[in-house]
Amino acid sequence: MSEEQKTAPQDNNLDDFIADSDTGGRLPRGAFGKAALWYIPLIWSIYQLWIASPLPFMLGVGVWNDTQTRAIHLGFAVLLAFIAFPGLKSSPRHHIPIGTWVMAIVGALASSYLFYAYEGVAARSGAPNTTDVVVAVIGIVLLLEAARRSLGFPLMGVALFFLAYVFFGSWSGLPEVVQWKGASLNKAMSHMWLTTEGVFGVALGVSSGFVFLFVLFGALLNQAGAGNYFLQLAFAALGHLRGGPAKAAVIASAATGLISGSSIANVVTTGTFTIPLMKKVGFPATKAGAIEVSSSINGVLTPPVMGAVAFLMTEYVGISYVEVVKTAIVPAAISYVALVYIVHLEALKMGMTGTSRMHPVKFMLGAIFIIATSIVVAGGALYVTGLVVDMFQSVLGAGAVWAMVALMAVLYVVAVRFAAQRPDLEMSIESMEHLPPTREIFKTGIHYILPILLLMYLLMIERKSPGLSAFWSTIAMLVILATQNPLKAFFRGESDTMAQLKHGFSEIAEGLIIGARNMIGLAAAMGVAGIIVGAVTLTGIGQVMAEFVEFLSGGNLLAMLFFVAVISIILGMGLPTTANYIVVSSLMAGVVVELGAQSGLIVPLVAVHMFVFYFGIMADVTPPVGLASFAAAAISKGDPLRTGFQAFFYSIRTALLPFLFIFNTDLLLIDVGPYQAVFVFIIALIAMLLFAAGTMNYFMVRSKLWESAALLVVAFTLFQPGYFLNKLQAEFESRPGTEIFALAEAAESDASIRVRLMGESIEGDMVDARYLLPLGEAGASGADRLYSGAGIELREEDGKLFIDNLNFGGPAEQLGIDFDWEVVEMDVAVDRMPKEVFYLPAFLLLAVVYLLQMRRKRKEESEGVPA
Repeated sequence: MSEEQKTAPQDNNLDDFIADSDTGGRLPRGAFGKAALWYIPLIWSIYQLWIASPLPFMLGVGVWNDTQTRAIHLGFAVLLAFIAFPGLKSSPRHHIPIGTWVMAIVGALASSYLFYAYEGVAARSGAPNTTDVVVAVIGIVLLLEAARRSLGFPLMGVALFFLAYVFFGSWSGLPEVVQWKGASLNKAMSHMWLTTEGVFGVALGVSSGFVFLFVLFGALLNQAGAGNYFLQLAFAALGHLRGGPAKAAVIASAATGLISGSSIANVVTTGTFTIPLMKKVGFPATKAGAIEVSSSINGVLTPPVMGAVAFLMTEYVGISYVEVVKTAIVPAAISYVALVYIVHLEALKMGMTGTSRMHPVKFMLGAIFIIATSIVVAGGALYVTGLVVDMFQSVLGAGAVWAMVALMAVLYVVAVRFAAQRPDLEMSIESMEHLPPTREIFKTGIHYILPILLLMYLLMIERKSPGLSAFWSTIAMLVILATQNPLKAFFRGESDTMAQLKHGFSEIAEGLIIGARNMIGLAAAMGVAGIIVGAVTLTGIGQVMAEFVEFLSGGNLLAMLFFVAVISIILGMGLPTTANYIVVSSLMAGVVVELGAQSGLIVPLVAVHMFVFYFGIMADVTPPVGLASFAAAAISKGDPLRTGFQAFFYSIRTALLPFLFIFNTDLLLIDVGPYQAVFVFIIALIAMLLFAAGTMNYFMVRSKLWESAALLVVAFTLFQPGYFLNKLQAEFESRPGTEIFALAEAAESDASIRVRLMGESIEGDMVDARYLLPLGEAGASGADRLYSGAGIELREEDGKLFIDNLNFGGPAEQLGIDFDWEVVEMDVAVDRMPKEVFYLPAFLLLAVVYLLQMRRKRKEESEGVPA
């Protein structure tokens, strides 16, 4: 039996795993079933492009409100979840049973109920009739089943737990602290299904308006060959180094993170090629799989898409998309460079060699230089594009848009002409081992970079909405899919141009279908996450979670953050990225804000959301439910649990970052200028590399125990120099609460002020906590800046200040501040020595470790002892 025949069954098993986890494992052989799974996803993609385009408003056709478009979106998802995903392992895969069709159609009709019955439901707001309630019950049951089929039991199980709490929360057998009055069927169904507080809330709105288009954009980009291009580019650049395939896996996963919002899809896309090659150069199966898992997890933490969480975060936190990207970029970049370094240390420890034996320090400096150069080049390209557009607009006026389209078309044709000078990139493991030079591969896919730059330009420079930006970028991808092969045939002098054009349109259809099928589970997850969010808003269980964590932590701040991290990992097990974020942010973000404020920890809300998001994503790694680890193990043929534990060890650096940026928000570039941002990035990167070296017990050579401990101390000092300064001198001094107006008026633009407030919560508990209140534009009075920034108005009584009015949905209201709370005192920053002074002893200790290890290394090399 040949090697290919031996591996074929395993490859088939992997294909089944991927289909079951991603696009659906049912492959009908009958004409009707095939047509259904071809046309329905295609129509869904066309529908999403239609509602995202300006055409409905221009033509006056198909203009629906947000709730109606969400209902149609969910209807498609539920219909496809039933017909594309078998209900059980024993269910038929090659035809769609009649019973499944019945459930699929009923589920789709119930899910789209708010589309065709919108006016009647709106007229009965708060007083549903029997039909409304029956449809809601059927809809929720079938939505949960659709989620179970497409995503497995975990998300459905979490939703059922919350639904049980909604109906049976008044049961006397529950602890008194978690009891609530319970809800009637009418009230619960109205809240969950007939309003925008539950299933058809923000999450499904983001799924319908933004996420689908980004997933579709990624599917089209991958269909065009961009995934293979980025993968081979990474291998060509890094494959010759020690452990080159593993380093290429890290970089390729960063690139495909833009294409895929799923850590599992990321593992499969790159891991199919990287894991076998890692094993070939000497990495054990578990470590090869773990490296791919750790790389892929980082892909969904990396801007600009972040597994679609970037767009949810703009809605939940109330900040712009650009702010979310700015906040996430440094931790993601640091984490990736550190993972490359970890791979390098593993290669050194295992005695691997490459055709290039670059010194580790030179290697890391080179990697940092390449990353920094890439960021500068990309940012510079966007900036120059903005200047060119401004120039065109000043000269051509309304014709500037068409001039820019023409210029982009010319650039595209030139890029394809470059690509046509070389054969198309093959996608096989054998081709990865004999790649041409990096510059030659780079030429073959320059045209793939253009739609990505267009997307970034529209989002970052023009500040267009994510939906509109993704729409125009997707249109650009459709053009590329239709024309790249005919243009290549033309430039190569081939005669099959028309055949290539026809093939391009079939590629478009295939990309539209894949994009829609990739969205089935994601859209179902958004709907089910809405059930969980609705339960939280209906029952007030968020307050119960706060009290539970406070009880576990005993009021200790670090213990509180640790328990929040653990609970976030547990809540995120088995959930896709976006549903994961919705669940952990709904339940745990408020806990960090409330308990942190009571302990004097005041951080911006976006930092809190990043904290819980990072730990929620760690669930994809962590056994026993780490789905990404199972996907990697299916490729590496290693043990899934050992792969998961090894991936968790590699991902410790990712788990460390949230704790660091909670205490040092400079890492999130909050209130940081451009020069300081560069300084923060460099220092934080050095600290993370030292942390990696300390945990791997290898720096220049194998480290002694005290050397590893010293490296960890240096890393901590670089990350949090203020810790030692706070031990010597207080960071703030107290001022009377009555000075709030004067301090607010004197503060700089985009500043915030720290206040201590006391009052009674809506639950009747006394609150005594500190809060960070943002201020409006400078130049106005203190009262006006407080109202425009934080959304509060104050009144004076007997020489004291109290909260008199709150802007609904404003920052103060989101922080849990309530009416009639007293402004007790203000915290004003003390003029003290810079915290960066503590970098000096840290670098001295680092120099001692470095010199000692280098002396030992030279001695070992002279004696011929392996590293």
